[in-house]
This record gives sequence, structure tokens and C-alpha cells, in this order.
Amino acid sequence: MGFISYLVNGISLGSVYAIIALGYTMVYGIAKMLNFAHGDVIMIGGFVVFTTVSGMGLPPMLGVLISVVVCTVLGMVIERIAYKPLRGASKLAVLITAIGVSYFLQNVALLIYGSNTKSFTSVVSIEPLSLADGAIIISGETMVTILACIVIMVVLTSFIKYSKSGQAMLAVSEDSGAAQLMGVNVNATIALTFAIGSALAAIAGVLLCSSYPALTPYTGAMPGIKAFVAAVFGGIGSIPGAFIGGILLGVIEILGKAYISSQLADAIVFAVLIIVLLVKPTGLLGKQIQEKV
Repeated sequence: MGFISYLVNGISLGSVYAIIALGYTMVYGIAKMLNFAHGDVIMIGGFVVFTTVSGMGLPPMLGVLISVVVCTVLGMVIERIAYKPLRGASKLAVLITAIGVSYFLQNVALLIYGSNTKSFTSVVSIEPLSLADGAIIISGETMVTILACIVIMVVLTSFIKYSKSGQAMLAVSEDSGAAQLMGVNVNATIALTFAIGSALAAIAGVLLCSSYPALTPYTGAMPGIKAFVAAVFGGIGSIPGAFIGGILLGVIEILGKAYISSQLADAIVFAVLIIVLLVKPTGLLGKQIQEKV
């Protein structure tokens, strides 16, 4: 029964990684850039809920809604101020800027909240589910996290496939120049992509902090890196790939901690990524792109 419990916890953690990875893969697929400040948006989302719920006494769901709105606006502001002026710059310049934005957000949180760990109150009030006469106990946070990931995947996939804005995203990801000639507002499409990704980061931050109730200005750093690994694992630019990569990464991490070593779990995760990329450099669901010269 222990294995099943570990597997469920791995799927739960992987669901958080998958939600975060969706932001990475959407931004890369459409804007062709890596937003390494994405992990810190998770942290901002957690602190917004911490402030509104624990500090101001607002209902948890209202706090989550405010967090989503704040992170959505934050994502659009970051894109407008930091990334839009570098639209035609080299990828190295964009990468350095993303790292700079990440450190900026961390230091703003340090100035406001300090470096002490804050105790995060879970926003989930669902009672744990007991199975097999108590041998397996699934927490409310685990159930909500897995369900939220599935719902987000279905809604996002439907949005991309059937909505006008989603079709614009597909067009920009395929060829931004041609899309602009066909009347697609590329700048607005990229801004919308950042908004969606940041909103998902807020949800992921709340779910992560509810399951692991400790919050610091560096809370989003390692989950952000692991979510990026998940996106690469599944195939960067692929939404189903981000989902599969996140789930697999969470399961591998939890099983590694349980059966091998808790100290080596992160090393195992990155080692698996290296092996996958050696065998299939584009990731599990990534497509080989041929460039004409």
C-alpha cells in the first residue's frame, strides 16, 4: 500500500509541476523565449494569498481569486516592460533579462516579508479520503491539486483549439511574421500568453503552498526549475508534453525519495532528464523542426 500512497503523492506533486510547466511551454512555443522569472511569479501568488487570507482575514477563495488577478497583471507588466523591448534582441539578452527579473521579484519579496519562513494556511477544506481501511489516506490538497490540473489541461486545450485567441496563438507560434500579415495582433497575443501563464503560476503557487505549508521569497525557485525540466522532458512547446512531463517528474521525485534517497531525489530527476534528452533530444512529445537554409 505504501507504493500506491507514494504514487498518488507523486501524481499530486507532478500536477503542480505540470501547471507551472504549461506557462513555460506556452511562452516558449509562442514567443520563443524562456521566462525564468516564471517560478518567482509562483512565490508572489503564494504571498498574495498569505497576505489576504492570514493577514486580512479574507475568505480563502477570494484570496485565491485576488492572487490570480495580481499575477495575471504582473505577468503582463513583466512582458511589457522587460521582454517586449527585447523582441528582436538575441536570446542571450532575453535570458539575462529573465534572470534579472527573477532576482528583482525575490528581493522585493525579501524587503516586504523578510527572509523568515511564513506558515501558509491551506486554502483547501476538504476532508482526507481514506481507502483500504485506512491503509491509504489521500489528503484534500492532493485531490484538489490533481483535479485542478486535469481541469486546467482540458480548458486550456479547448481554448487553444476552438477560440479565436487560441487560433491566433497557434498562428504566432508557427510563424509570427506571416500571422501579422494575416491581421493577427502579435503583441496582444504574446501579452495574453504571459497573462495565462502567470495566472496558472498563481494557482500552482497556492496548491504547492497548501500541500507544503512553508513560504519564503525563494519558494518558487526550485519548483520553477523543476517545472522547466518537466517542460523540456515532455517536449518544450507542447501542452500535452508539459502535462506528461510534469506528472512523470513528480512521480520520479517522490519514488526516488521513498526508495533511494531523499538527498539524491533532485539528482535522480535531472539524471533522468539527461537520459531522455540523449535518447530523444526534442523530449517525449516534441517534434523535430527542420530549418531551410
